[in-house]
Amino acid sequence: MNLFTEFYSFITNIGFEKFFRYFYFFVVFEFFRFFILELLVLFYWLGARRARRGAMAEAHLELMARRPLVSVVIPGKNEGKHLFKLVESLRKQTYTNLQIIIVDDGSDDDTALIGRNLERRGYIDLFLRNDVRGGKASAANLALRYSRGEFIVALDADCNYLPDAIEKVLIPFYYDKDIGGVGGNVQVYNYNQSVATALQAIEYYDTISVGRIVSSELSLYRVISGAFGAFRKDAIDKIGGWDVGPGMDGDISVKLKKMGYKIKFEPAAVCRTNVPNTFKKLAKQRLRWDKSLIRFRLRKHLDVFFPTRMFIWANFFSFLENVVYNVLLNFKWYFYIGDMVMNFISFLPFIFVTNILMYALYNIIKYLIFGLFRMNRMEAIIYLLPYAPLMVFYSGYFLRIVRTRAYFNEFLFKASYDDSWNPAKSSRAAKALRI
Repeated sequence: MNLFTEFYSFITNIGFEKFFRYFYFFVVFEFFRFFILELLVLFYWLGARRARRGAMAEAHLELMARRPLVSVVIPGKNEGKHLFKLVESLRKQTYTNLQIIIVDDGSDDDTALIGRNLERRGYIDLFLRNDVRGGKASAANLALRYSRGEFIVALDADCNYLPDAIEKVLIPFYYDKDIGGVGGNVQVYNYNQSVATALQAIEYYDTISVGRIVSSELSLYRVISGAFGAFRKDAIDKIGGWDVGPGMDGDISVKLKKMGYKIKFEPAAVCRTNVPNTFKKLAKQRLRWDKSLIRFRLRKHLDVFFPTRMFIWANFFSFLENVVYNVLLNFKWYFYIGDMVMNFISFLPFIFVTNILMYALYNIIKYLIFGLFRMNRMEAIIYLLPYAPLMVFYSGYFLRIVRTRAYFNEFLFKASYDDSWNPAKSSRAAKALRI
């Protein structure tokens, strides 16, 4: 009997009980949570959005009637090559009452020359420079000191924004006065540059364009992206601005929620960013991101899990869902592999191949169905479709291995304090303050 015949026999004679035993990880932790549940919430969101249409229209009218000053804060290091394109996209915004502030955090490229030129020509309102690098949070806080706006919009320099992006991200503040921060919809601009960028584009469509609609609707939304986030100025002042260190996007989101503010995701406010174009660069980025989850979720903000004076159930469940799915189930996957090896070694090749085929089919179906909910160019959706089956290797193996390494490094060595992304002096101060 050849391998194909054996595999066919395995599939056709597996039965429901054995199928569930072999593939419970996919069925319970992947298919149910990230397809069935998300699809149900998306349909609910569509209905809720129609019901909110009148109130959102009124919020839009109030925004345009009041036209509050909005301070656009752009901190960065060695971002000179991106500044002109970014400023051009801001000058084309439908919302025009903007104060644009660029902060050069100790760059050694031509950022200072370009930034001062933009200021001199009146393209931006203010250019600031830290001669000694202090880190992104330090640069953002410097801009905050000079911000005169009622709202703060924090951007990354290597992004560009659809013409109505800032207008769209401001509307929720007038729909619900308890909202302290709104996250924009970050999509991949350089999706056709490499296999790595194509897979990240699909990931962003899944976890941000769709996943954050779901988490926001369920009040589980956790991270306002540093690439595009809007905040009430009084709320930012109340929490003391940004704390130093990696993971500052998630950290400030948590600080707002702990103070009782709501944070929401606005899918119509679209930002496009350039992502790492090689897997080596991507691994370095994700190691930093994943270490910050442990540092901020399981150390700095661990009090979210305990019934203190500041206890809020929504924050508890948001953290719990994050830790269970990103940390515990990440390690559970290795136990699943060990279970298959220990108990079903003779069927292991068939189980492995079936898992690959199921995940590939699942990723294609999910990509096509969830594509109906995305705010995206049709040419990008078509271009990326052939890459969807590869997500099983990207999400299931590459990102999981990177996450595991990051978690161990942070649990055992607190490696985020040694990350070169943040200046050593800032990391030492953060470590001393235990933040």
